[in-house]
Amino acid sequence: MKPFFVPRSWFFVPSACLALSCSFAIQANAANNEPSTKNQEQGTTPFRPEAGKFPPLDKAHTYRGELVFVDHANRRGSIRVQGSGMFFRNDPHPFAMLPYGIVRYHGAPADLRDIPLGTVLHVHAFLPPDPKTSAVPVLALDSGKKDANHNRGAGIFPPENHVLLLEDEPSHCQREGLTWKLKEIEIKDNAGIILATCEPKQGGNAKATEEKLTFDAATRVWRGRESLSIEDLVTEGAWPKDGKKPLNGQSVLLGITWRPTPDGIFTRFHISDIWLDDTAMQRAAKNQTETHIAFLRSRWMPAWIDAVEYGKFGRATVTATLFGGMDPSLYADFTKGTSAMMNAVENTLKHTHGAYGPAHMASRGTLFEVIKAPGNAPLGSSGIQIKFDTDLIIEGIRPARVVRIRPSTWPQVQVPREEYLQDGANMDERFPTPAIFPKY
Repeated sequence: MKPFFVPRSWFFVPSACLALSCSFAIQANAANNEPSTKNQEQGTTPFRPEAGKFPPLDKAHTYRGELVFVDHANRRGSIRVQGSGMFFRNDPHPFAMLPYGIVRYHGAPADLRDIPLGTVLHVHAFLPPDPKTSAVPVLALDSGKKDANHNRGAGIFPPENHVLLLEDEPSHCQREGLTWKLKEIEIKDNAGIILATCEPKQGGNAKATEEKLTFDAATRVWRGRESLSIEDLVTEGAWPKDGKKPLNGQSVLLGITWRPTPDGIFTRFHISDIWLDDTAMQRAAKNQTETHIAFLRSRWMPAWIDAVEYGKFGRATVTATLFGGMDPSLYADFTKGTSAMMNAVENTLKHTHGAYGPAHMASRGTLFEVIKAPGNAPLGSSGIQIKFDTDLIIEGIRPARVVRIRPSTWPQVQVPREEYLQDGANMDERFPTPAIFPKY
């Protein structure tokens, strides 16, 4: 396998007509822990999102795997997809976040840069909305059904590589109402194997499949406000120093990663974190939420344009829908009468139109109306629509295009060079190109 590298040429993916995020009351069927997916099981045609519409989560192809590469500036990366064969043989599979795609880590909003490599993630993805502007390789529609050979099996190269929802194990379990129940531990020198099942928190008639997971001295244990180690559990007597002990179905949430395993076991996952109670999990979510709030306020809120009413001499009234999946405190800053800036971005959410930061060429104006739609918004949408009045509209603010908006209460800072495009009209400005992804 060729290594990934990042060339120095700058990157641009042309604007597409889609957008980011949603109020996180997600209604949909669960992503299974199994590598098979709903689309494959039912034999349905892979779903391709349409411009200006948030795609339904229940049409997504679902799979899980290990995060092995991240290009955070362009909201893309690679995942080693779990299949039916030898996991370590599976080539990294490229993915790109949809502009309105949501990342969840530790049960909270996140950016790709927040997730450590090696984390096992649940993926809900679609075909590229526009293959011509895809930031990752476009695969044949039958690529997910072909056997990859070399003891890898089928399903590890799904053509659905544009992601609506990307979530780690605790985020997935909380959304689906699941819990891990610990059955038995086998330990020696603060490392060993835990036998556990992932099952509905409220119980039910479904029979949960037992899974063996490894842990070691580096596994973090969280209890209330405490940060513990495996050694601490042994010292307390909760776990034995050596040998086996039943754990009687103790309910926990787990952080899951993958690492090479001896003894000819090719698909055994590893526990990075154990949250023993709700307080511990809530603290992890709060820390991640604060990280994401600070990040969003420096990069501006993403949205897409619903309509533009043009006036005279550059004046315009812009109607836009804010993307979802963010903390409510961010949406609370969008209030009637607030002055704001709106800047064009492309579908990796990179700012365009200006080499001196996002405010350089942004349209300035006022939010004269903020409307919250009734009911549950589709995943990807906040359900919040704003009307923005400006006296100088820029070229990139057009219906179905993606923008970022900054209320005046947010800090005005400069973003790093890799996160903006110097010339939004130059369709060849790419950093880096899709060529960084090898063709297997």
